Amino acid sequence: MTIDARLAELGIALPAPRAPAFAYVPVAFEGGLAWVSGQLPWGADGGLPKGKLGAGISVDEGKAAARLCVLNGLSVLRETIGSLDRVRRIVKVVGFVASAPGFVEQPAVVDGASNLLGEIFGAAGRHARSAVGVAELPRGVPVEVEFVAAIAEA
Repeated sequence: MTIDARLAELGIALPAPRAPAFAYVPVAFEGGLAWVSGQLPWGADGGLPKGKLGAGISVDEGKAAARLCVLNGLSVLRETIGSLDRVRRIVKVVGFVASAPGFVEQPAVVDGASNLLGEIFGAAGRHARSAVGVAELPRGVPVEVEFVAAIAEA
């Protein structure tokens, strides 16, 4: 089954890829790896959730934001490599979680990203991971996710 077919089976449509707003590239390659820049949780309507986990944003809302980050990342990755069928494996995920003092459930929030990658890629979606609590994130979002994928040659 192709990844596009798997996405359709899951009822997932990738958003249109967003151009970077600042001085970086959305995907950089080195040694057969694609490094997908940190992605924000842009919604289909172009909106962004705002706030911090533990201060107005629930863990479930954070998980949903992490899923959006992954979908945006897969969108720019697909645009760059032509087909997500070239993804051999998701190697590493880093999730940044805007956290109020005392909030310690960052891993549960980043599970939103990890679980989605597993649903899409199966065993190839299992990865190493870091879930990091931070004081603030760009544009006031609650979650930002970056990831590294091993890519097969075209």
